[in-house]
Amino acid sequence: MEPQFPVLVRRFLYDQLYPNSAISSRLVFPESLPVIDGKMEVFNSAIATFRAPSDLSGITGMRREHIRAMPSWRNGPARYDTVLVNSNPDVEGIHGFEIARVLLFFAFRHQEGHYPCALVHWFSFVGVDEDTGFSTVEPDFTDGDSPRLAIIHIDSIYRAVHLLAAHQDAQFISRACTMHSTLDKFKTFYVNKYADHHAFDSLR
Repeated sequence: MEPQFPVLVRRFLYDQLYPNSAISSRLVFPESLPVIDGKMEVFNSAIATFRAPSDLSGITGMRREHIRAMPSWRNGPARYDTVLVNSNPDVEGIHGFEIARVLLFFAFRHQEGHYPCALVHWFSFVGVDEDTGFSTVEPDFTDGDSPRLAIIHIDSIYRAVHLLAAHQDAQFISRACTMHSTLDKFKTFYVNKYADHHAFDSLR
């Protein structure tokens, strides 16, 4: 288990219980954060349901997609999908979102509340590629080279997002690199706004 996980969950719960607090959960000492006593449920995937009127399939453009976070997919390697997080709904286009990789889906109860969550590894926008017009992102790490993680409410996940590896080296890509290891092997990625009609409408 990720060593940061217990404190991250308690910081998340603090933010849920005190959304208008003048003190950020990051500034609260761990021993002062709320304690979770109940059991946690872990899930291997979540379903995003959204209306995509530009896509003609489905009923009135409704779509469903599975977002996976599982140690083994189809009896093979692990699969941890990337998602759009709706961080600023007042801003249209790609700048209204953050991008993250889901490492775990889980849920817990505290008092009378039920909290479905995701443990995510954040990515940061680094620019726009002049040749392709794609926005580029990189996974975030702390000064100690640890991934920058967070717990987010599952309701903040907008949908999955397709990232394309940006190979900027003159060397050939190793044959050992597969679709399962791309997100771990490369440092920079293009945000594929052409994955489908809805992605294009959301990310342009």
